[in-house]
Amino acid sequence: MNNYRIAITTGDKLGIGKEIVQKALSIIKPDKKDVLIIGEKIDVDYPHYLINEDNNGVFCYKSLEFACSLAKKGLIKGIVTAPVSKLELNQAGYNFLGQTEVIESLLSREKKAQMLFIAQDLKVMLLSRHCALLDINLTINDVVLKIEVLNNFLVQKCRIKNPKIALCAFNPHCGEGGILGREEIEILNPAVSILREKGINISNPISADGLFSRVGKNYLNNKPQEQDAIVSCYHDQGLCPLKALCFDKAVNTTIGLEVIRTSPSSGTAYDIANKGIADPSSMVEAIKLALSLS
Repeated sequence: MNNYRIAITTGDKLGIGKEIVQKALSIIKPDKKDVLIIGEKIDVDYPHYLINEDNNGVFCYKSLEFACSLAKKGLIKGIVTAPVSKLELNQAGYNFLGQTEVIESLLSREKKAQMLFIAQDLKVMLLSRHCALLDINLTINDVVLKIEVLNNFLVQKCRIKNPKIALCAFNPHCGEGGILGREEIEILNPAVSILREKGINISNPISADGLFSRVGKNYLNNKPQEQDAIVSCYHDQGLCPLKALCFDKAVNTTIGLEVIRTSPSSGTAYDIANKGIADPSSMVEAIKLALSLS
C-alpha cells in the first residue's frame, strides 16, 4: 500500500456519498498521489480500495476500519468520510452514536475525539454530541480537557497565536445568577478559571442567543468573526445557528486524535440518492480542509 495524504470513504451505500465524492473530486482535482478512495467504485481516476460487503452497516464500519488501519500505520494523514446512517450501523451490531465515535474507538484508547465544525473563520466545537438533553452531564474536568484540545488545534494546526475562544452559557441568560440553572456557577465558571490559569484566552459564559446573533451578522456581512472559535454546550445550541448560516460550507472536523478527520455537514439524504442532484459543496470543503491540515 502506498502512502497518501488522505483517504476518502464513499459512505452509506444507499445514500449520496458516492455522488458527492465523485462530484467534489471532479471540482477540486487533487493530485492522484494524495487521495485513496475506500468503499465502492466511483467514476474518478483515483486509486481505490474496494470493500466487498453486502450488508450496508457492516460495509460502512469496515470502510472506516480500513481507513483507520492506514492511519495507525502512518500511511495516511487525514480521513474524509461521506455520510453514514447511525441506524444502519446499529442494526449491523455496531453500537455507536456516529462516525466520530467509531473513529475514536478505532484510533485511540486514551485520546478523546472532539467535534468541531468549521466554515471559513467560523468554528464551533461541541462539549456534548449526540445525546438527549436530559443526559448531558458536563463536569469541570471535562470542559477543561475539551477546550484544551480545541486550543491546541487552533495553535498547532490553524497557526493562531493566543486564540480567542468564546464559551456559550448552558442556560438562557447565563442562568440569571442561578435562577434559571446553576451550571454556569458550578461548572463553567470554575472551568474558565482553570483554563485561564493555563494561559488559554477564553471568555466567561455568554448567552448563546446574543453571541450567535453577532456571529450571524458578521458572517452574512462578510466581516471577520470576533473570536477564533466558539464552544457550544450541546448539539443544537451550536449547530442550529451554524447550519442555518452556512450548511453548504460547514465541515464536521474531528480533532484530538493523531489524524484529522473531516466530513460534510449533510446526511445520507436517501430521498435524493442516485438522482444526480446532490450538492457536493460541503464535501468539496471537507476534502479541501483535510488536504490543508494533513
